[in-house]
Amino acid sequence: MIIILAIYMAAGYWATGKTIYANRILIGEWNAIFLRRVIWGTLLGVVLIPWAIIKSMGGK
Repeated sequence: MIIILAIYMAAGYWATGKTIYANRILIGEWNAIFLRRVIWGTLLGVVLIPWAIIKSMGGK
């Protein structure tokens, strides 16, 4: 169960970078940016992960 959660959180982190924070410059401490992306990815991962996959397959 913990492995599945870790994979989900990693995929959510990746999806957050591909969708919400795409083409943005993030200013702040690295740990605050990291935690914000992990939290958004975990909370909205159900929506963001498929959206990021479709966006990645579509090219630019």
